[in-house]
Amino acid sequence: MDDTGSGGRKRGGLFDDLAGVAGGAFSALAGARTEVEAAVRSQVDQMVQRLELVKREELDAAMELARRAREAQETLEARVAALEARLGGGAGAPASTEATSSETLPNTETPPSAPGEPPPISGTMKNPPPIGGG
Repeated sequence: MDDTGSGGRKRGGLFDDLAGVAGGAFSALAGARTEVEAAVRSQVDQMVQRLELVKREELDAAMELARRAREAQETLEARVAALEARLGGGAGAPASTEATSSETLPNTETPPSAPGEPPPISGTMKNPPPIGGG
């Protein structure tokens, strides 16, 4: 009883050859998988850059900055309201600190309440009129 087949070759050698081919194919498939993953990752990164998406950490940081700015604005609005109340309240000062876009125009029709006093602030003016009628 010998282990040779009809071709005069050992059966163990055939199975070893098949195992070697299968191992080589497995290694090639593993390498191909790694290359495909890298290519997909690269494409996704390029797409994210083209769409100008931001990371979650960056969004959270921006939201925190916006929250702090809003709190600072509310604090400053309260301080301005307190200063206006201390200066006399209704002597030409606007009743509300919240102005609509139509209320931000400069008030040029009403003169100052006292000689030498600047006109009341009623919004932002890029080019304020000169004081003293000139």
